[in-house]
Amino acid sequence: MSITKPSLPKGTRDFSPQEMVKRNYIFDTIKTVFKKYGYAEIQTPSMENLQTLTGKYGDEGDKLIFKILNSGEFLNDPKKKSFNFAQDDNSNRLVSLISEKALRYDLTVPFARYVVMHQSEISFPFKRFQVQPVWRADRPQKGRYREFYQCDADVVGSPSLLNEAEFILIYHEALSNLGLKDFNIKINNRKILSGIAEIIGKPELIVDMTVAIDKLDKIGFEGVTKELLERGFSNADIDKLKPVILLQGTNEEKLASLKSVLANSETGLKGTEEIETVFDYVSKLTTHNSQLATTIELDITLARGLNYYTGCIFEVKTNEVAMGSIGGGGRYDDLTGMFGLKDLTGVGISFGADRIYDVLEELNLFPVSTAQGTKVLISNFDETAELYALPILQQLRTEGIAAELYPSSAKLKKQMSYADGKNIPYVILIGGDEMESGLLTFKNMESGAQEKLNITSIIEKLR
Repeated sequence: MSITKPSLPKGTRDFSPQEMVKRNYIFDTIKTVFKKYGYAEIQTPSMENLQTLTGKYGDEGDKLIFKILNSGEFLNDPKKKSFNFAQDDNSNRLVSLISEKALRYDLTVPFARYVVMHQSEISFPFKRFQVQPVWRADRPQKGRYREFYQCDADVVGSPSLLNEAEFILIYHEALSNLGLKDFNIKINNRKILSGIAEIIGKPELIVDMTVAIDKLDKIGFEGVTKELLERGFSNADIDKLKPVILLQGTNEEKLASLKSVLANSETGLKGTEEIETVFDYVSKLTTHNSQLATTIELDITLARGLNYYTGCIFEVKTNEVAMGSIGGGGRYDDLTGMFGLKDLTGVGISFGADRIYDVLEELNLFPVSTAQGTKVLISNFDETAELYALPILQQLRTEGIAAELYPSSAKLKKQMSYADGKNIPYVILIGGDEMESGLLTFKNMESGAQEKLNITSIIEKLR
């Protein structure tokens, strides 16, 4: 039998025990906040029917869906035998013949499918969260993987802007609980952007306009101006856009300026009204939290996939580390319409767990406890010591202390190396003297200090 060199598919990763503890710390922290706000967890299968996913992400998105080859022998099926490789150059037709399933591309479309299939069982508004991997046949590069986790929360069946306000609170609470101190929760509204395109007489160019102004941070106003001219806007249009793009001041001052600029746009004014309502809800929900007020920022250049969102849109950025957005989302109408359930509005957010991991790592914000698995190792020098240690091991575990007994007798150096390799902070050494006196040698692996203690005292220290 030939030996296969072990390897991973490009764009995928293994996670070590230490990494898993840290990843679960992030997920558990976020999940705790989701639950606090009334969101319940669901899971959907890793694979969906191909027809469920295709046509939902645009042509480019469809190309990135991982298709699953049907099981069985391809050439035994008469329908598939009819495919003429020499004459038919339409690979999409071949895909439909040999693949009926695909790995999920995101959590949103499967969620929409779930709501439609379970609409008779669930109560609306339906508040769910989901933390699961997704797959995209993208070109792997630093920070971009073919398999990665999404961490989403959505509520469908409620037009109330209280949901948007609570999502701002969820972002603030979860990220604060993870130890981040300086971040911005940016908010905008699709209706404001539509209103701006409307007042300059170019409603059909809204996507072109927002794609350009979304790059303000990267290319500056001159770069945005150049791109707008290339996309069909005139110098007169840009003169009207300039005060909007370079909007300054507090959130209240920005809203006052926008109301003046959008005075003749009903859609635009509706957008400013929605933002004001969200801010009002947030202020009433956080009377004792002045820090949150400085975290929220009305950012008129925020666009986030305009074809998808219909109301408020969010993006979260940390100021402590050079990093892209660590979260985002927004309001969408008729998400479930693609599966036949019309007019069900919803709003959702997502946390960028992989980026948050990198931020916490760079800032050294993971608690020391997350690096620890086993808290104490009991030595094993011979059969007599092993039998003596077994009830002690059980007592430690009964007290909720993560403990191990070295599984076979070995030299002390080997057992200490094992404890070091697993970052086990304490070791209990049991030899003849310890068994005779009942006082065990308790060693602190970091300081090297040792003391003789009975098991009750050791348990108190380990707690």
